[in-house]
Amino acid sequence: MSSRHRSTQPPTGPDRHTLVTRLWTAGCVFAEEEVDLLLGAASGPELAELLERRVAGEPLEHLLGRVDFCGLRLAVAAGVFVPRQRTAHLARLAADLAPHVAVDLCCGVGAVAAVVAARRPDSRVVAADMDPAAVACAERNLPGAEVCCGDLFDPLPADLRGRVDVLAVNAPYVPTGELATMPPEARDHEPWLALDGGPDGLDVHRRVAAEAPSWLRSGGHLLAEVGEPQVEAALALLTSVGLVPRVDHDEELGATVVLARRT
Repeated sequence: MSSRHRSTQPPTGPDRHTLVTRLWTAGCVFAEEEVDLLLGAASGPELAELLERRVAGEPLEHLLGRVDFCGLRLAVAAGVFVPRQRTAHLARLAADLAPHVAVDLCCGVGAVAAVVAARRPDSRVVAADMDPAAVACAERNLPGAEVCCGDLFDPLPADLRGRVDVLAVNAPYVPTGELATMPPEARDHEPWLALDGGPDGLDVHRRVAAEAPSWLRSGGHLLAEVGEPQVEAALALLTSVGLVPRVDHDEELGATVVLARRT
């Protein structure tokens, strides 16, 4: 579950303790913070409906229609992949490379692209995903960027080939055999297309790596989030296509990113 931020002035009332208890009993670790957010978003029958949906396992972000990510408030919609807080590490690394041209591939609602655009306003930012619902959210979150709908590189503007400084990829990397063990709010309410990375979790990464060198400029970087057990395989994959890889961890976020430079 994403980390929650406590309201500065949480609403109070005779029913608040009961609401917190219901969410806690349902397995919501951040029950108090979630109740404050729900109370701030609705009241009466609407609040009761949202509470029932949360108890049933629907992601809080889907209920609120938003997620806070790297200091930005981003729109999300029911049924789309919710950006994980650990992906902030990927987003910050992408922005720190000060790209003139940045591509957010498998962008979802455009979280990584939004951070790059906010921190590097002079950059050309392009985002792409094959889920039309996620792309609709990305268009709302990226008013100054180019947002494309299609499979990986297929919808990207042709003039980007060989000119990309940063190619950031948050492709699905959960091994197929582990999908059933994911929390219900992800397993039951997010598209499996955004979760299923194939037998070892790297199926989409292989497709990205095969084409990435032709899109990166000399000195450009491919950045991809992976799971810790996949690091060695990911590094070997990127080396095999002629890129020079390294790995960067953020222990606090529990995030692992492989970065690969085109020479």
